[in-house]
Amino acid sequence: MTFIEHAPGDHILDRGQDEPVDSSVIGPEGLPMTEQDLPPPNTKRWVMRRKAEVVTGVRSGLISLEEACRRYTLSVEEFLSWQRLIDSHGMRGLRATRLQDYRDGGLHDRSRIDAAE
Repeated sequence: MTFIEHAPGDHILDRGQDEPVDSSVIGPEGLPMTEQDLPPPNTKRWVMRRKAEVVTGVRSGLISLEEACRRYTLSVEEFLSWQRLIDSHGMRGLRATRLQDYRDGGLHDRSRIDAAE
């Protein structure tokens, strides 16, 4: 088992191919999850549950980071952004409509927006 650091503070647990993996882990919704429960390789619509499943799969060793990036055509940076959003805001942080709000440092306060107009 190794930890890979891609940027300061970004650590990924990568068990690699040579270490045994449990047949199931607890998925993001609290239910058992196996490699067969990961999203299909041709996934086009990335809802927050599917993103969380990929992050859980990599973190638990169901799939390596390299395999996840190849299978889902993800960059390491995109995967890391999903991981950071989960760590900072929970699974709801992965909602596409809220990404900019979270990246700006928090949800926008409507009263500040109204005052500026």
